[in-house]
Amino acid sequence: MKKRLQRGSLKGSTAHPLGVDLADVTARLRAGEQVRRSLHPWGRIHIDRALPFLCVYRRPPGSADPQSEALVTSQASYLLAPGDVAAARDVARLIRALVSVLVADFGACLLIEVSLAKGDGESASGQEPHFRIVTRRDGEPAATVAQLESELSCIAPADPGDEAIGVEIEHRLTPSPEGLAPLTVPAKLLRDCFSIGLEILPIYAEDEREFPLVHRRLRRGLCGALKGAAFEFTTRHTTQRPRHYHALGRGKFVKAVWEVDRKLAEVSNAFDFLLLSTPRNTDAAWAAFRRSRFNETPSFSYPPLPFEPSIAKRKLYGIPVERIEDPTLEDLFREQQDELDRKITMLSDRGTPRFRYGSLQLFGTVDDTLLAQARALLDQIPSRSREGAAGETLDARAFASRAEEELKHLRAGSEGLPAKVRIRRDISGLMVSCGHLLIPSGARIPASRVDALLQHEVGTHIVTYYNGDAQPFRQLRNGLPGYEELQEGLAVLAEYLVGGLSRARLRILAARVLAVRWMIDGASFVEVFRGLDRDYDFAQRTAYTIAMRVLRGGGQAKDAVYLRGLASLLAYLGEGGSLDTLLVGKIGLQHLEVVNELRWRGVIVPPLFRPRYLELPEAHARLEKLRSGVKLIDLAKTEKRRKP
Repeated sequence: MKKRLQRGSLKGSTAHPLGVDLADVTARLRAGEQVRRSLHPWGRIHIDRALPFLCVYRRPPGSADPQSEALVTSQASYLLAPGDVAAARDVARLIRALVSVLVADFGACLLIEVSLAKGDGESASGQEPHFRIVTRRDGEPAATVAQLESELSCIAPADPGDEAIGVEIEHRLTPSPEGLAPLTVPAKLLRDCFSIGLEILPIYAEDEREFPLVHRRLRRGLCGALKGAAFEFTTRHTTQRPRHYHALGRGKFVKAVWEVDRKLAEVSNAFDFLLLSTPRNTDAAWAAFRRSRFNETPSFSYPPLPFEPSIAKRKLYGIPVERIEDPTLEDLFREQQDELDRKITMLSDRGTPRFRYGSLQLFGTVDDTLLAQARALLDQIPSRSREGAAGETLDARAFASRAEEELKHLRAGSEGLPAKVRIRRDISGLMVSCGHLLIPSGARIPASRVDALLQHEVGTHIVTYYNGDAQPFRQLRNGLPGYEELQEGLAVLAEYLVGGLSRARLRILAARVLAVRWMIDGASFVEVFRGLDRDYDFAQRTAYTIAMRVLRGGGQAKDAVYLRGLASLLAYLGEGGSLDTLLVGKIGLQHLEVVNELRWRGVIVPPLFRPRYLELPEAHARLEKLRSGVKLIDLAKTEKRRKP
């Protein structure tokens, strides 16, 4: 019986003609639980948890417009209901029940009814406004109306050439849409229940044609505007004091969100992009390159693709991202869908010029500013620096033992770190794949670089992988779109914070930027190698390794993100940015607004694992120095080699 009632059974003394059990709904609201019920014959009520506002959309008689209905489903508290005369009394009864609970809980409640403009009105400018805010003749709540007007005016036009968003305020006897019965509220609650109407010009459709991208932009902007107005109302008229307007957003999600997240992760986990785009015969290719006296481009071989690209793309675009009601997550998941598409295409294009163009789409180019920074570092730092070039080295097994100790230290602070250390013969450099540290079997790690590399690989890549794994969405483990720049910037920063970012290391990162720029400009493998060897006096094996990394697959722009990411991170820290925020998972600086929004909404949790370097006093001293404002060239001037 309980299960049937939760699905909207009509049985029982509190049965409602719209197919919901009012006693069940109001009890869940009072308990702070989520309410999501389908109405009969059409409609839905969704309340994430009891909140002092409710957005309403009533479908006009004889009209079915999913695009318009979706304008309110982005909110944490909304009601979709039929607008015909026959259902008016029942809808009013449902709203009275909801409002009674909300007023009792918060002291006041705001109703915002969204509808489409009739398309027959003009503002003082002679243009029909994009939005018309309708209030009762008394103009209450005036401050909330003013806030809504301000928020709506800030929504960007669909196209930069379009006219600015127009907003008009109109006072009527009732704020309900013309042709629909008022949303009646009991007289005893009327003083504490405020109503606002919002008429929207349907700019996302014209002559029966729909413009989905315009609709998505409008919906995203409207979502923030409604939350901003609700926040102003809440802090001014109710007993609730949210710390941020995003705190009024969704904190719980329906099945569609988890389904999309899971399916995107399945596609992402079907391949390891870095592993599949890295040659597996680098030592043999080096020997052949040297025998040719560095005149013949090496021939690289790559692991076979473990998937059929066309089938992977079919699966990728079969994921119903459009079913997500939350515009923040919908946009994020669409970006992820697009990036996975580009990665699959790149892997299909290995060994062809097309690989290079796909890489530029993913990792960006080298602009003149970054190029100048790289050249300045190469000019500042002497060639063939002896920093870390001599002294004791660790083989693969010894380094693996140190890495195991680092993982043990992380596990001591928190359970649930299944990371493993694996020695592989088919890789040429250290890497983290699927949360595990891979070490090439022939590795010889200078002792002076051990701590730096451990914090680079374990303290950054593994820590953020498993912090992301602790988040509700798998995308924060696998990496949000374009996460690599911040990820590698953080990894290099970790090297600096433990005193392991030598001038020689900075010089290599600068050389990678230069090599990427040469590659973009059309330089061949041999030309990149010769430029590094002859013009910048790099050791031949080092020049070969840089050229291999940059020309692998057909042209890989990823190696520019290390220096670019470090430069962006230095600017971020200099502006007072928090390092902890960057450790919640594999994110990019461009995602900070989204990450902070999800944190305010209680969706993203604090980092579960913290790298060891954050426990070191000397690391904190270096971090404070960076907060005072440090540029890349300053690191080359001041950073000294750490004694092993």
